[in-house]
Parts: sequence; C-alpha cells; structure tokens
Amino acid sequence: MERDITPPATTLPADTPRMSRPQRAAAAIKDWVVERGMRPGDRLPGEAELMAHFGMAKGTIREALRVLEAQGLIRTRTGPGGGAFVNEVSEARARALLGNYFYFNEIGIADIYALRRALEPVLVTQLAGQLTEAQIGELEQVMTAYETPPETIEEAERQRMAELDFHALLADYSTNALLRFQCRFLISLLKELTICRKIYSREIPGFRESGRDYQSRLLQALRAGDAGAAKAIMRAHLNTAQDIMEQQESVVLRQFLRETDRQ
Repeated sequence: MERDITPPATTLPADTPRMSRPQRAAAAIKDWVVERGMRPGDRLPGEAELMAHFGMAKGTIREALRVLEAQGLIRTRTGPGGGAFVNEVSEARARALLGNYFYFNEIGIADIYALRRALEPVLVTQLAGQLTEAQIGELEQVMTAYETPPETIEEAERQRMAELDFHALLADYSTNALLRFQCRFLISLLKELTICRKIYSREIPGFRESGRDYQSRLLQALRAGDAGAAKAIMRAHLNTAQDIMEQQESVVLRQFLRETDRQ
C-alpha cells in the first residue's frame, strides 16, 4: 500500500491546486535530491529503492520520474549504465519555458521596458568599478558590430540584435543569478517578439547612433567606477530606446490595420 506523502494542508497556500499522487512523488524526490546534496550527473537510485523509500507503487514512481524529466530536472538513459540522472536546467531552456508561458499573453514594448528600467540601472550600479579590462574589451568588441551605418535592412536588423547582445553581456557579469536571469529574459523577449522583429526590419534614423553613444558613455562610467553616472546613463538610454520603440510600435500597428482593412 502506498504511503501518503502529501505535505500538511497548513503548509500550502489556499490557492494551491490539488496535486496528483505522481506530482506529490515528484516534489518529494526533488526535496530528497536537495537534502542528499546530489549534483547534476549523479545517478538516482533504482525504482525498487525509490518505491521502498517513498512507500509508493511502481507506476507512481515511474510517472513521477516522467514529470521530473519533462521539467528538465532529470534525464534518463537506457542500456548498460542507464537509469535516471540529476540534470541541471539550462538558462536557455528556462527562458524558453517562461517565454512559452507568455506566448498567449499580450506583452507590449511598454511592459518590457517598465521592467528593464527597474532592473538594468541596478545592474550597472553593481558592476561599476567591478569589471575587468578583459570584460570591458568584450563589451567594446560587441559594439564594433554596429560601428558603421548599415547598408541593408538585414544588416540593420543584425546590428540591433548586437545592441541587445551588449546588454545581455552586461547581465552575464552580474553575480546576482536572479537579476542576471531576469535581465537576459527581457532581452530575449525583445529579440523574439513578432512586433519587435517587425520594428527591427524597418529603417529607424538615429537609433543606432543614439544607442552607441549611450553605451560608449556607459562603458566610461563603468571603467571609472562611477556608479551614479552609470545608473543615470542606463536610465536615459532605456528611456530613449523605449520612446523610439513605442513610436515604431504604433507605426507598425497602424500599417497592419491598413493592410487588414484592404483585405
């Protein structure tokens, strides 16, 4: 008979959906992995040991392992030396899964920049005076991608992707894993949202020059360790970028409505 491993009801928020038995087993296995200090690549015990430890039937344990594999927390391998192994969820996968959550939600330029304006000034405040010359050099190298005016729309779009790469690289240097993830996730949204891609495929006078000027001054402040200046420059940079993007968003949407009316 299976042992009920449901946590006491008082530990769950009122709006927590009722978990199935395999989901509860999966949650218990996750907690057990953490308690044992297991690391990515470590092999989980076999089904029989898991059944005995958690007092659950074979079918429940197997389904729990499928749940964990779908979440990316374990990987399974068949054949000699096979079994279930602890797996680390990559940042790219986590961003993709979170992006899927927002797929059916209407997210606009203003939504993204509201968070960028809150997070990225904090990011550069923390980085001021902390970057090595090698890291500054990496940022400068990214900027060479949009050093000269683009000759085609395709080149302009590649340059705008590189401008976003500059911000993603800044986030990479943060020692705050949560801040790093949030900043990079917002940047990935700007790269992937349909409305943004339509904007990037348009000619936008002054967009490249403005962004590059802000980024050049930001690097000077970061190298000098001037946190106040870095924060102010980043805030102004994002305000300007948001204004331009929202203007272009309106243009693209009006164009879409005109094309729809003609159909």
